[in-house]
Amino acid sequence: MNNRLEPTIGLEIHAELRTNSKMFCGCTADHFGKIPNTQTCPVCLGLPGALPVPNKKAVEWTIMLGLALNCKVNRVSKFDRKHYFYPDLPKGYQISQYDEPLAINGWLEIQNPNSKIPEKIRITRVHLEEDTGKLQHTTLDGKRVTLVDFNRSGVALVEIVTEPDIHSGSQTKEFAQKLQNIIRYLGISDCDMEKGSMRLEANTSWGLDLGYKVEIKNLNSFRFVEKAVDYDLVRQKAMLDKGETPRQETRGWSEKEGKTVTQRYKETAADYRYFPEPDIPPMIFDKAFIERIGKSIPELPETMLNRFVKQYAIRKDYAEILTTEKNLANFTEKVFKLAYSNKIPLDKVAGYIVNSKIDYKKVEPKEIITLIQKKKAGKVENEEAIVKWIDAVLKLNPQAVADYKKGKLNAISVLIGNVMKISKGSANPMKVRQLIEKKLSD
Repeated sequence: MNNRLEPTIGLEIHAELRTNSKMFCGCTADHFGKIPNTQTCPVCLGLPGALPVPNKKAVEWTIMLGLALNCKVNRVSKFDRKHYFYPDLPKGYQISQYDEPLAINGWLEIQNPNSKIPEKIRITRVHLEEDTGKLQHTTLDGKRVTLVDFNRSGVALVEIVTEPDIHSGSQTKEFAQKLQNIIRYLGISDCDMEKGSMRLEANTSWGLDLGYKVEIKNLNSFRFVEKAVDYDLVRQKAMLDKGETPRQETRGWSEKEGKTVTQRYKETAADYRYFPEPDIPPMIFDKAFIERIGKSIPELPETMLNRFVKQYAIRKDYAEILTTEKNLANFTEKVFKLAYSNKIPLDKVAGYIVNSKIDYKKVEPKEIITLIQKKKAGKVENEEAIVKWIDAVLKLNPQAVADYKKGKLNAISVLIGNVMKISKGSANPMKVRQLIEKKLSD
């Protein structure tokens, strides 16, 4: 085993676009929870003679995402047929994109765990395709059967493919979370993993020179992504240490067993027999069309985070939390403007929003200001009393302490929350934060 080999991970991420209609027909794209097979037509069922017509909005949104991910948008792009046989694919092929996708050669930065310098993860391509149907495994008349629901078949699906630039489960998780946030800021998909509108696949190996790649499919939570990637890298390394080469295959994550399991042996691009979709002509975009889409891109999370720190002089860890959702960020900014006019320190406001359990969706910004003003009176400021509460909480929460010291700054919220709980809300949360940070930095 070459000790210099390192974990090598590339991602394929699918997100359903929130267009009103499907990718190539007029059927509604809102399929979740609907009666099976009630939102179909000859096009999305793949019946003979039915012709696909591309959804213009889906094309525009895919270009927008490509630009947001620093990609080059191809002036000429086309659709291709990707052939494989599976019960949820009624035509026997999927309309996708192969050698001329909509966007290529982008990047997204994530944190390098070994340094404070952000690391660029290269994005190979951002392309557009149609989703497949959905298999439902159930029991009928005492027999195990598999049913097919084609309501999802044909829904517009954007795929983001990265280069193998990721090196751990935690980095994989961070990249996927950051991408989800960007897509939500753009407003082109809800990326709800529980509903399947965002799906992750990780290609893993110990270096590119060993001639194999293990794909882990259908990961439907960020926690599962991290656990599955880390588990399979350990599995592969154990084989390599024994002189065995892991088999090129597709595996799935079993949360019940806590391990990845074999699903099928991996196809190659040649197996899909790609060729240009004959019923859809190539798409040709002029420069003005692409520029117009670029100008419609809203302020993205990274930009908003940096602006919060610079414009409102709040701490970066607060800004990171407050910009995780676009609606939360917009709400926070409204509170900031009210706080400024009421001469309330903005960093204090940011800390209150981060540490409180208030649901911002159910309150008005001015209510936050009122609550801060009311809570200012009657808070325990005595440092000796607060330190006793903190000592008790640190002793009872060793994992949160360890996480914070490893650089997971959000873990401090757990500790602050517990101090506020045992103090029955009487401790000054800002004072609590300052004292915890002092203790944990010693």
